[in-house]
Amino acid sequence: MHSANINPQIFIDNRKRFVAQMEKNSIAIFNSNDEIPSNGDALYPFKQNTDLFWLTGIRQEDSMLILFPDNPDKKYREVLVLVRPNELKEKWDGKRHRAHEATALSGISTIIWLDVLDGLLQPMIHLADTIYLNTNENDRKANLLAVRDYRFAQEMQARYPLHQYKRSAKIMRELRAIKSPLEVAVLQKAMDITDHTFRRLLKFMKPGVWENHIEAEIYHDFMMQGSAGPAYSSIIASGDRARTLHYIANNQECKDGELVLMDFGAEYGGYCADLTRTVPVNGKFTRRQKTVYNACLHLHNYAKSLLKPGINILKYHEMVGDEATKIFQKIGLLKKTDIKNESPDNRAYRKYLYHGISHHLGIDVHDLGTKTEPLKPGMVLTVEPGIYIEEEKMGVRIENNVWITKNGNKDLMANIPIEADDIERLMKSSAAK
Repeated sequence: MHSANINPQIFIDNRKRFVAQMEKNSIAIFNSNDEIPSNGDALYPFKQNTDLFWLTGIRQEDSMLILFPDNPDKKYREVLVLVRPNELKEKWDGKRHRAHEATALSGISTIIWLDVLDGLLQPMIHLADTIYLNTNENDRKANLLAVRDYRFAQEMQARYPLHQYKRSAKIMRELRAIKSPLEVAVLQKAMDITDHTFRRLLKFMKPGVWENHIEAEIYHDFMMQGSAGPAYSSIIASGDRARTLHYIANNQECKDGELVLMDFGAEYGGYCADLTRTVPVNGKFTRRQKTVYNACLHLHNYAKSLLKPGINILKYHEMVGDEATKIFQKIGLLKKTDIKNESPDNRAYRKYLYHGISHHLGIDVHDLGTKTEPLKPGMVLTVEPGIYIEEEKMGVRIENNVWITKNGNKDLMANIPIEADDIERLMKSSAAK
């Protein structure tokens, strides 16, 4: 799969940021993900550990990063460990990085091979007082498998029981949430690719198209623009299926009179875009569909106006919920008695909006970042309110990605059509050709 190489200064700067948070005379070790078997002798497509990628730009399996900023030998203050290229393996699985190639990608000058690691690592551990080890502390994680990071942590603690151990994840959560301008430039490229694809889909959409045909168009257009492919499994949900938040079956016909909710985004240079638009299959919203769409767009714009330094996500969601309560009354979804009888833990609007409004975005679609601390300049978040009406078999969601700045935020998807009239106009002009 094609994947763009990006400016190695991103990874050089990221390592500097991490090292600045390390205790004196400490060493930090980061591992690549495992290769995971599927069935028989087949493997699932390899996906790099995103912490290791954030620090190195290396996507190859069996890789490791060692950071020891106080090592007396300057050569070994940054070490990238790679599997040694093997001619026979490369005949089957393809080329692996040479040392000079890995240096060009990562900015790390010291490259060693995995098969000589033990002789190098043990003396370094003996010099250090503290060892930073990495684990997956994403709050959305639901994986109970003993992946490489956890196995490695157990091995190190058994082998070196008298060292102090620290969690790298605690530092990474803070650092990865703040995107540098160089990172945002790569994110913007992923979003521009997604913009192009959305406009293509407006030309493609018509009654009788199947959801998986739309998904195929997305994949095709992403790849043609130099993307590595979708950043996540695309959600193409027409009709009542739009009420299922993570609908990925994408195997039904899009029918005349229905809306189709499309949640998709390109990956570029390891960074993710995350767009949602809901459009009429036949190119024309009904009066009720437009009423609900515009209510969702109002919530989207209101939520976006709140995202600025100082607010935390929990307070932000509470304020959006208050606005949703007012809007849902206006469009006939809630009555005064519904609101009167609600409780703080079971708000009335939750019947029609049952998910969060924003999450952090970056190398991971659901990227690392705090929910309780105030937002800071440099964070990138989604804005994605939805309205899901079981009685009307309708679901609408509208999502853009914003970059928090010291004065507010910048919508990185501001050029992507979002107004109902603009969507109709573009679909009409395409149908006329």
